[in-house]
Amino acid sequence: MTGSMISSVTDPSVANSTDPTVPADVGVVTSSQSQIKDLFGLFCMVTLNLIALVANTGVMVAIARAPHLKKFAFVCHLCAVDLLCAILLMPLGIISSSPFFGTVVFTILECQVYIFLNVFLICLSILTITAISLERYFYIVHPMRYEVKMTINLAIGVMVLIWVKSLVLALVTLFGWPAYGPQSSIAAAHCSLHATHSRLRRVFGVLFSVICFLAPVVVIFSVYCAVYKVARSAALQQVPAAPTWVNACTAKDRSDSINSQTTMIATTRTLPQRLSPERAFSGGKAAITLVFIVGQFLVCWLPYFIFHVQMSLTGSMQSPGDLEEAVTWLAYSSFAVNPFFYGLLNRQIRDELVKFRRCCLNQPTEVGASSQEASFQENFLQFIQRTTSTPERRSSCSNSSPTLNQVNIIPGQI
Repeated sequence: MTGSMISSVTDPSVANSTDPTVPADVGVVTSSQSQIKDLFGLFCMVTLNLIALVANTGVMVAIARAPHLKKFAFVCHLCAVDLLCAILLMPLGIISSSPFFGTVVFTILECQVYIFLNVFLICLSILTITAISLERYFYIVHPMRYEVKMTINLAIGVMVLIWVKSLVLALVTLFGWPAYGPQSSIAAAHCSLHATHSRLRRVFGVLFSVICFLAPVVVIFSVYCAVYKVARSAALQQVPAAPTWVNACTAKDRSDSINSQTTMIATTRTLPQRLSPERAFSGGKAAITLVFIVGQFLVCWLPYFIFHVQMSLTGSMQSPGDLEEAVTWLAYSSFAVNPFFYGLLNRQIRDELVKFRRCCLNQPTEVGASSQEASFQENFLQFIQRTTSTPERRSSCSNSSPTLNQVNIIPGQI
């Protein structure tokens, strides 16, 4: 029936028979443009699928090969979930979205499995991103508490909780379906989250959006706002005048002359306090990176959940045009983008991938290519670690002088 409808629209002879004023090549041009659009859409979907496969696999290999990268447990978990999406969910999405697979038919069970995987894997990915945001919050704002509380058992417990929560939510999609016969089937294009044929789809649409989007957005936005406040306070922190005993210690290394010590102390005290240029620009870099992280999440997922909530509440089974395919694959692009934002932006993971590539190509590995001592949050808050370097260097000389009274405190640090 669908094929006859398409042919009646695109066949130029039929068009000319109904309206002799229409040029003969209008139907051919329209059909050609439609085919080009469908080919371009298929190319984009396949490209995103391949990028998700390669990028997530690369980050997981880098973390697995390096013992000092085991602290990236949640990032590795996110890449594992996105890899499952690239293997299971995105190919089914290509089949249900591309017109080239318009004749494919799902059984009722296959459609239920597709919708179940859709909800389950999307919930896993978004909740893992939320866990990464909370981990970064405690690492930056409460570093001492993070060092004490953050253990491998806690990380495993959080991951298990994420899987259980996602599984329970996905199981809701299997209830409320009518009693179809075993031979019943649904066109792949009609197997959609908002058209689940379930009596609970309206309630589920709201529940799914609140648990998997609204609550995580509130948590992520609040967490990164708190992180940015700490970043800005640290970036705007003035460099205090050096204590007299620091200058005396430095002067003694260079010369034992009392006159040279007095001269250096007096000169240092006359210098005006000013902002370090490195810190002044670090706050802006951190803000830009945080905006990119939160913005990427909103761009990918906000249209998707708005569309499905609106379609579920109105009860409509037909989506307008290609809108559903557009918002669905905009959301699926998150699976290909996440390994770049949460993995490959980190220098340690990039260095391990470079070492792995050289190892595969039998190339010598450069000494010092990997910075194992760098903070795993260096990809967007490097300057906080540099802020702590001043008190650490000062404490190295505190043993020689008991008059240490000035300590730089990072806002939010215990």
